Amino acid sequence: MSRDAAPSRATTVQASDWSTKAAPSQVTGAPRIIACPGPGEVVEVKAGRALSVGPGQAMILGAPVSCDGAAVADQSDAWTVVALDGAASRDVLARLTPLDLRDSALPEGRTARTLIGHMTGSLTRVGAFRYEIMVFRSMTQTLIQEITRAMTHVEARTKL
Repeated sequence: MSRDAAPSRATTVQASDWSTKAAPSQVTGAPRIIACPGPGEVVEVKAGRALSVGPGQAMILGAPVSCDGAAVADQSDAWTVVALDGAASRDVLARLTPLDLRDSALPEGRTARTLIGHMTGSLTRVGAFRYEIMVFRSMTQTLIQEITRAMTHVEARTKL
């Protein structure tokens, strides 16, 4: 487990005219243009990425954002990101979330809002064995404690 630095900027964008399947509207970030991700999607951009965090809502990480006709809120101080990487990462997360973590259900480049322990967060699969977990910054220590406990339990099972 590693605690990565939180993105330099995290912004939520809520637009009532975005489709949940496609993105006819666009969010502009100087000088980039990105489309709103569909459910569970991650859209990579030059200086960051956009995560689907709800119907018609995206969390833009790393890229400055402006968008006419949409509610835009700076979330930079509200979230923390913890990376979990390793062959047992799926087993550890299986103790913390009700999500189906199999490759067919959560392949690389997909994200989901879910419970992580007793916290609401976002889980993004960024590699074969690497996940990024986002929770509210006030829950950082709780998240680390819960992941550490789950890692201890997974390790203990391997010694049986």
